[in-house]
Amino acid sequence: MTASLRLSVPDLANPADRDAYFAVVDAAADADGAAAFDEQTRLDLAAGRRAPWAARDASGAMRAVAVLGGGALDLVVAPDARGRGVGRQTLSALLEEVPRGALTAWSHGDHPGAHRLAARFGFTAARSLLGMRLMLDGAAHPAAPPHGFSLDRFRPGRDDAEWVGLNQRTFASHPEQGRMTAADLHDRMAEPWFDAGDFLVLRDPDGRMVGYDWLKVGGDDQAGEIYVLGVDPGLSGRGLGRVLLMAGLARLGERGCREAALYVEGDNDAALWLYRSAGFAVSSTDVQYRRSSPVYPGP
Repeated sequence: MTASLRLSVPDLANPADRDAYFAVVDAAADADGAAAFDEQTRLDLAAGRRAPWAARDASGAMRAVAVLGGGALDLVVAPDARGRGVGRQTLSALLEEVPRGALTAWSHGDHPGAHRLAARFGFTAARSLLGMRLMLDGAAHPAAPPHGFSLDRFRPGRDDAEWVGLNQRTFASHPEQGRMTAADLHDRMAEPWFDAGDFLVLRDPDGRMVGYDWLKVGGDDQAGEIYVLGVDPGLSGRGLGRVLLMAGLARLGERGCREAALYVEGDNDAALWLYRSAGFAVSSTDVQYRRSSPVYPGP
């Protein structure tokens, strides 16, 4: 790293370091119109599963911050430090801390600066995550479940293991969602936004959980989120996803939300068809870049 910038691990237990670190994150979100860190990154930071890094200038001010570990990298450059090579210098130094092997990095909002950095350091686009939104008109349009099936609410402590198993089957090929464990579930249940009344489950005639629509209500934009929606793969094609989606939208309306939001993989054609048929439109694109082996660009 150049003499003007120094890479170090900030102490997030120290209020001064923590405030400075998240000031960069928040300023970037305000400037870019997209969250700089996603929920999983923030949870990993809080639990110590991944490490924070910061690039400081000669005055000690943080000009870029990052999260590194578990084969994943998140890098944020302060808006007032962009266009000066800070991202390039910081990424170059961070890559020296990474063992050889695959590494992924998200660009929330598909920022052009991230695209340039990715190309320079040998990262290629591997996935896209589409944000979709729908204005709620205040009218509930629920779809009745098939005969014998019933909508219910998640029961903390009773449904945990069954939900984890169903979620893993439903998202068996998904690199993040399908790996969720009971501990991951409990991390989210401990978040201030969690409300079991917003966690809808669909049961078959024998009482088995066969689908769910987990809602996330909170924040300042009056939007409620379809946090994750899943149906047992053995029951696909029976319209259960639509039943859950419409029940979720009705619940968001009951909670006073004016808009519904969700995220979906860009190549999930079936889910995209369902959401578009309900009126959702793409509002944002996040891109995940992947590096298979180290690339060391010239100065």
